[in-house]
Amino acid sequence: MDQVIFHCDLNAFYASVELLSYPELREKPVAVCGDPAARHGIILAKNEAAKAQGVKTAETIWQARRKCPALLLLPAHHDKYRYYSRLAGEIYRRYTDLVEPFGIDESWLDVTGTLGLFGGDPAALADRLREEMKRELGLTISVGVSFNKVFAKLGSDYKKPDATTVISREQVPQILWPLPVTDLLFVGRASARMLAEHHIHTIGDLARARREDLKKWLGKHGEQLHDAANGWDHSPVRPAGETPPPKSVGNGLTFRRNLTGAEEIQAGAQLLAERVALRLRRHQLKCTTVQVSLRSPEFKTIQRQKGTPAPTNVSR
Repeated sequence: MDQVIFHCDLNAFYASVELLSYPELREKPVAVCGDPAARHGIILAKNEAAKAQGVKTAETIWQARRKCPALLLLPAHHDKYRYYSRLAGEIYRRYTDLVEPFGIDESWLDVTGTLGLFGGDPAALADRLREEMKRELGLTISVGVSFNKVFAKLGSDYKKPDATTVISREQVPQILWPLPVTDLLFVGRASARMLAEHHIHTIGDLARARREDLKKWLGKHGEQLHDAANGWDHSPVRPAGETPPPKSVGNGLTFRRNLTGAEEIQAGAQLLAERVALRLRRHQLKCTTVQVSLRSPEFKTIQRQKGTPAPTNVSR
């Protein structure tokens, strides 16, 4: 029997939580942003009205305001988001103890073993979850229902906000395969560029590609993406605290002023290296590759990586 996996995504989470305090602004374009004076002047979240005007997460405030002059800005309150994320998790755990958070606003639920206790209809249970979230917390969720985690997440992304999307095995070629390959979990920019070079643009293209070719182009990651596109990924839903060790450890910082000159940049890099090394030692890990990302004042990102001569967890 197939698993029954839900992916629940709290819609426009930061903005939705802030609007609980300002119900009169619900129909107006609203965005949550960092403090421009502290050089965090980017959009962290936006509501549907702002999204309709073309406002995007992670763009600068001035870019967003150029698209939407009437945009209303609200400050972020991360303690509130953690509080509501915890309350949402408590609602999920009424229906299964297999709840895996994926960031602050998304969770997978494995209801395979408990579905029979709640009527046996996955779509009806997803709708029930959405109604409870709305009634009790004033927040909406989109729920994807499928037979594995990857396709359940594609389902929650497929229709927003406040929707249930069920994707059965039979519907995969019709619903999922025409989608851009970048919609698939873990297809990053570098992988997407490599796939595009080989004329792989949709999830269906990826599913139909030769597994050995994907391994040649992308290594083991190529094989994993091929399995995901074909619905062969059966990774379990892992409750919080049961997650496997991290595959990467990192740290980032927006400095209060531009770093100029080799000395300042080296000092900034040293600070981040100390933090990363500390985290590696805490996880009892060593790294074999170091990656550096740098963002210019014009918000251009440059990224480079290099292997280390030997596995290491020291900052030097």
